[in-house]
Amino acid sequence: MRTFALAALISGSVVLTGCGAGGAGGAQAGARAGSPRIVAVGAENEYANVISQVGGKYVSVSAIMNNPNTDPHTFEASPSVAEEVSAAKLVVQNGVGYDTFMNKIESASSDSSRMVIDVQTLLGLPDSTPNPHLWYDRTTMPAVATALVKDLSALAPSHRAYFAANARKFDASLKPWLNAIAAFKRQHAGTPVATTEPVGNYMLHAAGTHNLTPFNLQADIMNGVDPAPQDIGLQNSLFKDHKVKVFLYNQQVTDTLTQSFLQQAAKYHVPVVGVYETMPLGYSYQSWMLAELNALKRAVTTGQSTTKL
Repeated sequence: MRTFALAALISGSVVLTGCGAGGAGGAQAGARAGSPRIVAVGAENEYANVISQVGGKYVSVSAIMNNPNTDPHTFEASPSVAEEVSAAKLVVQNGVGYDTFMNKIESASSDSSRMVIDVQTLLGLPDSTPNPHLWYDRTTMPAVATALVKDLSALAPSHRAYFAANARKFDASLKPWLNAIAAFKRQHAGTPVATTEPVGNYMLHAAGTHNLTPFNLQADIMNGVDPAPQDIGLQNSLFKDHKVKVFLYNQQVTDTLTQSFLQQAAKYHVPVVGVYETMPLGYSYQSWMLAELNALKRAVTTGQSTTKL
C-alpha cells in the first residue's frame, strides 16, 4: 500500500466543511456551550455525510478531507485539524493506511469517552488489503450506519430510536444504487474496462465488469511508483486494439502517465469516466455512488464520457 504522505492540501492547512447539523466552527462552539449535539468528525467527507444522515439533528459533523479537486493522498494534518479531532466524541475513519494521520492525532489527544469507528476494523479487513477505497464497496456504508447507531446511542441513549430510524432510512435510500448495480450486471456482465487506479474497483466488480488493467499497474500508480514498461505497453494496447469499452480514471489524481492514457483513450474513441475518492460537492453518499454507476452505464451504452461529476 502507498504510504500516504502528509503534504500541504491548501497552503499548509485544511478547510473544514461542515455536514448536516453543523460545521467545524459550530461543532467547537457547541461543545463549549454545552450543546446537546454530539460533536463528530469524518476523516473523509463521505463518512461525515453518513454520520450526518444517521445522527441528524443530534450531531454536529465536520469532514477533514473534503476537497474533490485535490489529491487526498497528499495531506497535512494542521493544528486546526488536530483541534477538531480532539474535540470530537465520535470519529469515523477509513483505515487500511488511508488516513493514518487520524491515529496519530487520536493518540496525542487521548479521550476514553471518544468513540472511534475504524472501517477497516469494522469490516474485519487485514492491513494487507490491497484496495483502500472501501466506500465503493456496497456493503461498507450499511455496516457503518449500524455501527453509528450503536455508538451514537451510547453517547445519547434517549435518542436511540431516532438514530435507528435514520439508519433504516439510509439503508432504504441505497436501493436505487444497489438496483442499478444489479441491473448493469444483468445487462452488461463481463464488460471489459480499463482503469488507472483501483478507486472504483469494488463497485466495478459488483457490477460484473472485467478490469483488464493489470493490478500491478493500478497499485503502482496508486502508490506513486513507476509502473513496469510491459504493464504500460499492455495498458496502451487495450485502447489501440479496442479491447475495452470504457476507461475509468482517478479524476483527482493525474500525472504525465495517466494523461497519456487519457490521450490514448481519446485517440481510439474509448469513452472515459472520472471516479472520485472524495465526495464531490452537492452530492450525498447515495447520489454520488449512483452518479458514478450511471456514468459507467452511459459510457457502455452510448459511448458518452463523463470526465467530471
